[in-house]
Parts: sequence; C-alpha cells; structure tokens
Amino acid sequence: MSTNLDHVRAREAASLMHTYGRQPAAFVSGMGVWLMDVDGRRYLDALSGLAVTALGHAHPAVTQAVATQAATLVHTCNLYFTEPQIALAERLGAITGWSDARTFFCNSGAEANEAALKLARLHGKRRDPEAIEVVALTGGFHGRTLGTLLATGDPAKHRPFAPLGDWVTHVPSDDAAALDAAVGPRTNAVLIEVVQGEGGVVPLPADVLGAARNACDRVGALLIIDEVQTGIGRLGSWFGWQSALDDPVEPDVITLAKGLANGLPIGAVVARGEAAKVFEPGDHATTFGGGPVVCAAALAVLDVIERDGLLERAVEAGDRISGGIADLGTRHPLVSGVRGRGLLQAMTLHAPRAVEVVAAALDAGLVVNAVAPDAVRLAPPLIISDDEIDQLIAHLDTALDAVEHEDTA
Repeated sequence: MSTNLDHVRAREAASLMHTYGRQPAAFVSGMGVWLMDVDGRRYLDALSGLAVTALGHAHPAVTQAVATQAATLVHTCNLYFTEPQIALAERLGAITGWSDARTFFCNSGAEANEAALKLARLHGKRRDPEAIEVVALTGGFHGRTLGTLLATGDPAKHRPFAPLGDWVTHVPSDDAAALDAAVGPRTNAVLIEVVQGEGGVVPLPADVLGAARNACDRVGALLIIDEVQTGIGRLGSWFGWQSALDDPVEPDVITLAKGLANGLPIGAVVARGEAAKVFEPGDHATTFGGGPVVCAAALAVLDVIERDGLLERAVEAGDRISGGIADLGTRHPLVSGVRGRGLLQAMTLHAPRAVEVVAAALDAGLVVNAVAPDAVRLAPPLIISDDEIDQLIAHLDTALDAVEHEDTA
C-alpha cells in the first residue's frame, strides 16, 4: 500500500468526522475524464463525482468563468441584485420551456428538495390547512436533511434519526394504483425521480409517471420531480422529464443541483404556474445560494452543453456504454444486464458482488460505485469520447475477470 495514501488516511482519521466509507484513493488533480492520485496514478472517472462534473475536470470554459467572476465579485448576499443570478434563472426558464418559470437558488440538492417541500406545504395549506402530506416512492433518494430524509424511501436511513414525523407516505415505485390511492385531500405534493439514481439507477415506469400527474391534478397537489441527478443533460435531454415519455409528464416543480455548476455547490428549485408564485419575502432564504461565482460557472456549463451538442452526445455515448456492457454479459457469467438512460447507467449482476467489482475496477484504474449490492453505477462526464468509453469497458472487463477468477481460485 502506498505510504502517501497511508499518510492521507492517518491525517483524515485524526481530523474529520467519520461520515464516509472512503475508497483507497486520494485524488489530487483532474483533467477531462481523468483523475490523478497522490501516487501519480491515473484513473478514468466514470462516476463524475456522483453525476456532478458533467463537463469533466478543469473544463476551460468553467475555469475561465469562475476566475473572471471571482476577480470581479464573489459575494454580496441576497438582499441585493446580482446579474449572474438573474441570468441563470432566465436561462433555466428557457430550457424548461416554461415562460412563467421562477427559480430559487440554494447550495445543494438536499436544500433544493427541502425548499420544494416547504413550497408545496405553503401551496397546500392555502388550499386546505390540513394539506400537509407528501407522497413519495420506495427507493427514492432526496437528501439527508430531516425533511428530505423522511421523503427518502429507505427505512434503513431513517432509523438512526427517528422519529422523523409521519407526513410522508411511501408507495412502491412500480405501482401506479398504489400511488393514486395514496394521494388524497391532505396531499400537497408527490415527489418522484424519473430515474431513481441512488435507488439503483431504476427508470420509473410510464404508468407511474402518468399516475403521479393525474393524482396531483385530481386533488390540486404539486408534482415535484427531483432532477438533482438526472438533470442538466445526463439523460440526453436538459431534464429527465422532457424525454421520459413520448408525451412528457410535465411537473409543477423541479429541483436541480449536481451537474449544474460542474462541481461548485449550487442547488435550484424551478417552478411554473401557481407554484412559481408561492414564496413571498421571508418564507425562505439562504446566505450563499445563487452567488455570483457559482452562477457564472452554471451559465458556462449550459453554454458548453448547448454549443457542443452534449445532449445528443449523452444519448450516443449512453448507447455505446450499454452496448459494451451487453457484450460483457456474453462473456461474464456475473453480468445480468444493464439499465438506465443516457449517461446514467447501471451494470446489473446475478449476485450481490458490486462492492467487489468496484474495488477491482479501482485497481484497474476505473472509478465507478456500488449503487446497490447487485448494481454498479456508471455516470461519466458528458464529454467522454468513444475511445474513452472503450477503455471504460475494457477496465470493467478486467475487473469482472478478477472477481470471477476469485470464484475459481
């Protein structure tokens, strides 16, 4: 084991709270889809920092936008106007296609979902003071604040912090009838993802998406689509809801974060119609949200995605990856298939060996993660080339060989 990595581990153990199960690598630099560790070893980053660095590492357009804005104005506070924040809100409205869109900026996906839940509660209570309930899905993940944790459909994550409250009802993610039955007069929102990222990269069935929209319309609730992981081009459209169906199910509210500023901390809530008018001064706020530097970075990200045709590229690259994994499945008995859309994919396994595959992949120079016991998540940058995809598949091939060899040794 590297003495450099040992040194980093010792320093971390003495100074940081033990909240993460670290992988045995310490990265010091990145360029494009590549990362470099403390020992000078290069890795292909097929995870993008959990679907964050959509343009890869050290993208020149983002670097320049950040440097220019940081040399101009870093922070005032949200008691004053700043041009980058307004420009980004206008741009998000344009790519949603909502002429009446309004945006609230914060610092993370959890904060965006928390704000959306507050917005929905205010909207619901103005209709009926008892409309304080939310319907969400098992397998969904929406954050780790107390409110978003309750909305997350994973009881194991709830237990250490219980009681969290009883205002969220979870229904199976593949049961449209159960969703419809759970929505009633006290419901103020249905909160869903079009592809459950942390739930195993599981696309939501079309009938569930339709049931969510119809149920909200029936009682006057808001449909909130969590696009934290699926938004900003990752699925091959600006937002996952835009391409989930031939006839898209349109939400009232979307939440964004991860890929929006290519690694800088930003979150956003974008709403339309009556939902866009709910918040009034004093209802919600943030000190750092929508600061000039992160908004400048986000504008650069949107510019590059549009300029370089990266929405279309995400579809093409995703097809190449899924085809490569399907080919691996013809040669590796451990591989059961592939699921996902665009550049959010999961290689599924016949056995709960994902942790071992991920470890072997890291040894081979590939960064992926075990999103479920039997699923390995791949979320590479939108800029990944065909040659780099082929290297990605080759590294997976090596990792699978290593794991399967253990079974025969």
